Amino acid sequence: MVMSTELLYYIPAGQYGKEGVLALLEQHPEIKFVSLVGIDLAGNDTDEKIPISAFFKDYESFFEGIAVQTDGSSVVLTNIATLNNARVDMWGDPSVNWFIDYNYEHIDEETGLPVGTLRIPAFLMHCNRYVDSRAILKNSCDYVKAEMLKLFQKHDIPGLDHFKAADVEDIIFTSATELEFWVKTPSIGIAKKELSTSQKLQEQYWQRTHGAVRTALEQAVERLDQYGMKAEMGHKEVGGVKGKIGDDGHIDYVLEQLEIDWKFTNHPLQTADNELQARIIVREVFRENGLDVTFNAKPIIGVAGSGEHTHFGLMAKLKNGKVINLFSPKNMREEAVSVPGLGAIMGLLKNYEAINPFISSTTDSLNRLKPGFEAPVCIVTSLGTSPDVPSRNRTILCGLIRDLDNPMATRYELRSPNPYTNTYTALALIFLAAFDGIKYALESGKTRAQLEAELSKAPGDVADYLETDRAYRTEKDVFEDYTAEERNQMFGVPPATVWENVKGYTDHPDKVAALSLGGGFPKDLMDSFIASILKRWRLELANRLIPTNLEIVRKCVKLHNESNAIDDAAWHEVNELRYYLAKDTETNQSLFTRLTDALGTGKYDIASDLQVEMNACMEKLEAKYANYSKNIF
Repeated sequence: MVMSTELLYYIPAGQYGKEGVLALLEQHPEIKFVSLVGIDLAGNDTDEKIPISAFFKDYESFFEGIAVQTDGSSVVLTNIATLNNARVDMWGDPSVNWFIDYNYEHIDEETGLPVGTLRIPAFLMHCNRYVDSRAILKNSCDYVKAEMLKLFQKHDIPGLDHFKAADVEDIIFTSATELEFWVKTPSIGIAKKELSTSQKLQEQYWQRTHGAVRTALEQAVERLDQYGMKAEMGHKEVGGVKGKIGDDGHIDYVLEQLEIDWKFTNHPLQTADNELQARIIVREVFRENGLDVTFNAKPIIGVAGSGEHTHFGLMAKLKNGKVINLFSPKNMREEAVSVPGLGAIMGLLKNYEAINPFISSTTDSLNRLKPGFEAPVCIVTSLGTSPDVPSRNRTILCGLIRDLDNPMATRYELRSPNPYTNTYTALALIFLAAFDGIKYALESGKTRAQLEAELSKAPGDVADYLETDRAYRTEKDVFEDYTAEERNQMFGVPPATVWENVKGYTDHPDKVAALSLGGGFPKDLMDSFIASILKRWRLELANRLIPTNLEIVRKCVKLHNESNAIDDAAWHEVNELRYYLAKDTETNQSLFTRLTDALGTGKYDIASDLQVEMNACMEKLEAKYANYSKNIF
């Protein structure tokens, strides 16, 4: 047996058959295990340790749902895999790259190399149908592709007369994600005021990294390349403070926000698989350098959160082999976007209330979507102020990205996802919604100018596809050029809680029906996702957020002993808030108790309103206590 002294990081899709794969693995005896990686509806990935000998012995069984089963009631398949019907079979997917996950703390004695696990992305089958996130994305794209090809057989595309729609042979789905995250020294606390000041002074964005952070960032970019992801850059983001050097000359105080980007793919499943693997790589590399990483959307309230902007586009492969970007107009300097491109953004915006719970499914994710932090709050787009001068409006939900000299680069960037958004279901809904709009655009017979006029309508203007009472496009700064009241009137009121977000799904059955059409993302699986995020909202609010806030209330203690009118008045205001939030009496229940009771009795409208009130009171409490304590010597 010939052993390689270099690690094998991934097995490219389609380059090896069974014999080739097994021969490759024989050269790498450090790969000791195999794991089928299924993705539940919450985006969690399964991980087993099956001896690699089982893979050699019965290779085919890993792709026939025979080798591995799992307990579906223990993962997030709410109301699908139940305690009395829990079996889920796992089917390996040969259409994407397979990654090898190495344990650098477990060294193989024979080879001196870290022990590896071959991770094969998989589908989850329950009761003879696929019920997992990967299958939802695959089936949704298959449906969109088939329907678009039918559509192009019936309708020419206005403005794109440089090719015939009937000559389209295949649809290519382009997509990419960007990964933002916070990194810190494990033992340090959070200096919120210092972080906020640094952000306002714009001291961090694209600055130099130092010490262990620099090493880890460079290693993470290198490792992404080793895994075939074609890393494009790693850099500092807007959040963070300058590191501090310890007595040994090394930086021992780290609290920074970073971003890493890698190349787009033409395979949505590969895009989502890559994003999952990238998070694993980043977390492990930084841990190897003694640093903590968090992918939470808003790890520190009042400071920049972490997004995962998601780019998407559509290409058409013609019968002669040529590939056309369906979002690019014929003349890039005279028009910003094509008819299909207009239809795609109209479809996304029209259906976004029903999509939003799948993008921002947690309290943490909604905490990020606040004015003032470069995160979107309104369902609105921007196409640029002029076709011949592309611009990027970073205050909108989803914007057009274009390069005048490269028509293949035209795409949209959805800015609301975060690192814990389920990229599989998000991309599925993005492409389903985009198709709904493209279908309208072509079947309506409208010109490109007429469609752009509908997208640019004012609130109150009647439209054939978009809703009458709202606007969908602006080239202004959404945060600076509109008041909150104007934003709500023009673009709709953004959800403040998970429950409010879920109502965007339950209150729009017509939009849910449009997104579930064709069975790519069946409604019962959508309902399962919604049930799972409601369960998580209830549990996190009652068992994590309220107890955390209670500890903050308890730490707001009286600091002054000598009576002083200013200190007495300031403390009185703090103490009143403390009692209102957390203290039950014979005549009054605290806000925390009322919120807990509302969650326990299923009164979610009341619970949601109380959560909003709790958040406002906690912000007020922290501000008042800071004002009180700064006057105490």
